[in-house]
This record gives sequence, C-alpha cells and structure tokens, in this order.
Amino acid sequence: MNKMQLSIATVLLAVTAAFAADLVPLKTDLPKPLFVGTPVAIKVPNLEPAQKGQRPNFLVPAGTVNLAKGKKVSASDNDPVVGTLDLVTDGDKEGDEGSWVELGPGKQWVQIDLEKDADISAVMVWHFHSQERVYFDIVVQVSDDKDFAKDVKTIFNADTANELGLGAGTDRPYIESYQGKLIDAKGVTGRYVRLYSKGNTTNKLNHYIEVEVFGKPAA
Repeated sequence: MNKMQLSIATVLLAVTAAFAADLVPLKTDLPKPLFVGTPVAIKVPNLEPAQKGQRPNFLVPAGTVNLAKGKKVSASDNDPVVGTLDLVTDGDKEGDEGSWVELGPGKQWVQIDLEKDADISAVMVWHFHSQERVYFDIVVQVSDDKDFAKDVKTIFNADTANELGLGAGTDRPYIESYQGKLIDAKGVTGRYVRLYSKGNTTNKLNHYIEVEVFGKPAA
C-alpha cells in the first residue's frame, strides 16, 4: 500500500469511526407476549423465519425519537369496523381488546402525518399479535405528498405479485409477534408515512395496533 492509499484508508477509517460513534441502539417499549388459542399452521410462500429471542440491536443516529406519537392518522376506510384511527399512534401496543383499529376487507391503508419533513431511520408496526398470523401484501411508503401521487419512496414491499398496483416487491411476509416488525427506512426523508395491507391468514380484515416512526426533523 503506497502513501496515498494509506492516507485514503486512514481517512475512511476515521470517518467510519466518527459515524459509528454517533449511532445508538434503537429503544422502544415492547408489549407483553400474548398468544390466544391453539397455534394454526401458516402456509405462506417465502415466509420469513419466525424470530427467536430478542431482536438484535438496530442502530440509529443519536437523538432519534418516535415522531409518530400522538400524530394525526387518516385511512382508506373512513368508517373502521372496530376502534378509531387515533389508536394507531396512541402509544398502546398491547394485544388486548380495545387496542386496535380494524379496517374493512381488501386493500386498505393507514397514513400518519408527521407534520413536517423528517429523516426517518426506522418504522415499527404492530398488527394484531395475540394470534400467529400473516398480513398480506404489506407495503410501507414515505412521501411529502399527502395523496401519494408523486415523490413516493417505498421502504418495504412484500406484495410480490403486485396485487395492490404499487409495483412488485421483494420483501418477505412475516408472522406477527409482540415484538412488531422493524423496517429499516435508511434515512429516507418525508412528512407522510403510509402503510398498506390486504387481509391476513385468519380473515380478510386489516388491523393496526400501533405504528412508530423513528427519526429526526429534517435539517
């Protein structure tokens, strides 16, 4: 290695170390495990293996917080079957009755207005988790357009057959659990977060218990 290469390598190591020093483990309170009834065999193609034990640490920039707490929620279903939309960001992640909002069958979405642009590190979502089930065609997008007609950035897409018409995804479906699903947003910037689903392995309805959006206000 010549002097120039050594100098470049030294600078890269210094930058990497400085960046790593500013990262901290993401912290969130988890609800209690709550499985009800007899487990049912779930047969879904390309299913992500069930997580064993606690999720490994996910690093985020220091000062990252849940920007979704208490924020306004809208949805494709203006008349939920059960519950109210404010339950999605009220901080209650438990799987007990009264903790979730239930939207009608078919393609549905919920949307969170962060009120201003944010650099988003991660999104965590809890669907109905007191029973092992898989929600179909989960897609999570971020945009500055409240109608999601332009400048849309997809951070998770398990709709491999493009049933929602948002483009075919490559992410894997997963089994719901009390630990929720952590989605790496890779620092994408936006004001609105929209989450889609299309029924589940138990019934055709769509449920949301809680959504957390971890990030920092955009500079």
